[in-house]
Amino acid sequence: MQQATPSTAKAAAWMAGWLTLMLVIAVAGREATRDVAVFQLMLLRSSIGLLLLWPLLHAGGGRAAMRTQRPREHAARNLVHYAAQYGWFAALTLIPLAQVVAIEFTMPVWTTLLAAAFLGERITRWKLLAVALGLLGVALVVRPQAAGLNAGHAVALAAALGFAVSVALTKSLTRSDDALTIIFWMLVVQSLLGVLPALAVWRWPTAAGWGWIVLVAFCGTFSHYCMARALRHAEATVVVPMDYLRVPLTALAGWLIYAERMDLPTVLGAALILGANLLNTRRAAAR
Repeated sequence: MQQATPSTAKAAAWMAGWLTLMLVIAVAGREATRDVAVFQLMLLRSSIGLLLLWPLLHAGGGRAAMRTQRPREHAARNLVHYAAQYGWFAALTLIPLAQVVAIEFTMPVWTTLLAAAFLGERITRWKLLAVALGLLGVALVVRPQAAGLNAGHAVALAAALGFAVSVALTKSLTRSDDALTIIFWMLVVQSLLGVLPALAVWRWPTAAGWGWIVLVAFCGTFSHYCMARALRHAEATVVVPMDYLRVPLTALAGWLIYAERMDLPTVLGAALILGANLLNTRRAAAR
């Protein structure tokens, strides 16, 4: 596979697609879990996602786009991601949208450490400063001392750690496999993992439920395609902090759709998160 040219601008463009799709999936996921269990939603998301991905696979060479020399790494990455994804969807039913996503953004701390330990990426003082600013913004959005922590916060934190491992493994896979290959094996492995748990809690969705499920499948499939493409153009420690923008965007969606809290500390936290992104991308561009 031809190595992609490093480009912070291209990585940022693919991350814009990721942000949009992940914002939609947060709302669609909450609505879908009103109708079906989380395990069932995850199985339908993966199986429908395979159908949605087929046109891209066909255009990308068919069987050639499915081949990989690293099946064990794909299996490991998706086992971890499956568990983290379950925690993320479960947390959506327990705490506000903005808090789920904000807690998820402890992920860059773990990703930075994992990328340095296993992928050979450098930890500069600017990367550490960007992470610190972002986490301070996250703390302002969540403010656990104001309302107290519950099981939803713990589940969301465990999911964040799982996502960090998944991102580090994805970055490693992009060195040998195309984005389509990574997404194909994600959907295959997670469909196989989800069959038995989903059958144990199965109930047929309503017509409205099917609409939300298909939306989750579409966004879940192509958001990961965007992330994999972004990781081909920049280091994981550059790409992941761009995702901080999802915190203020999700807080805004929660306020508009579910009348969730949007106050001064939330706005200040969002400003810090944006500042962290600008610092990180500008320093990367300067290098």
